[in-house]
Amino acid sequence: MNVTRFSGIAFPVLSDRVFKWSFVLPAILILVAFNILPLVWALVLSFTDYSPGNPEWHFVGLGNYLEILSGEAYWESFSVTAVYTILSVSLQAAVGFGMALFVRRNFPGRGVVAALFLLPMMMSPVIVGLFWRYLYSPNLGLINQITGWEVDWLSDARFTLWAVVFVDVWMWSPFVMLLCAAGLSSVPAHLYEAAEIDQASTWMKFRRITLPMVAPILVLALIFRTMESFKTFDLALGVAKSAQSAPALVSLKIYGLAFVTWDMGKACALAYLVLALIAGICSIHLRALDQMSRR
Repeated sequence: MNVTRFSGIAFPVLSDRVFKWSFVLPAILILVAFNILPLVWALVLSFTDYSPGNPEWHFVGLGNYLEILSGEAYWESFSVTAVYTILSVSLQAAVGFGMALFVRRNFPGRGVVAALFLLPMMMSPVIVGLFWRYLYSPNLGLINQITGWEVDWLSDARFTLWAVVFVDVWMWSPFVMLLCAAGLSSVPAHLYEAAEIDQASTWMKFRRITLPMVAPILVLALIFRTMESFKTFDLALGVAKSAQSAPALVSLKIYGLAFVTWDMGKACALAYLVLALIAGICSIHLRALDQMSRR
């Protein structure tokens, strides 16, 4: 080993390869310890009837998966989650894109308005959920007081899902706005100038220039928000009074299996089914994104 001396003290000289691995190896070990190993262990548990209160657990093969796929309660959770994801993500795309078009205009205080738009996504989902729970309160809530309605938003099953969707859209539309604003800023100005010369209408410029140029960024935002919508837990639990009154989202179903009934094996199986579903949906989005990039 080569050494160098400084003030009479010998220090080892590391090769470039050892020097690089000394930075990379700790990150890899942390990734394996906190991400890879729990995923592998959860996959193993999904094939068992493991429960923390039952030390004698057994291998059940595909039993957990078959029970989930044949259970009506689980399919109801998947259907509710699908409706929630479609409503939430589509509204976030529309609202976020509209916000991006708005802040793109030149008007006094544009920077302040854009910063105010970004505030909801900077807050904790639990705090946002608790804040909106008080707004939704049937007696003391500001929403019923302003509108004059007498709606129990968090107990009536007809309104609970929409209440959570509205909060999710309010919180995460700024994220879509941020990505779309970056896409709008990259649109070449000469395209709009050429459209002005051809006397194209505002709708034609939006349809032929703005939307096609921003579409890849918008699809990317949809991928991120789709993944997060399937995993929505803290926001829904914060808005609702309890897990029982919250919408029957699949994330809350996993929570109930794992930490209420302590059926860890079935909870892990359901979590992996959700993971496979998210991977399939994201692959469709990525294929669409790849086709857009080739045009």
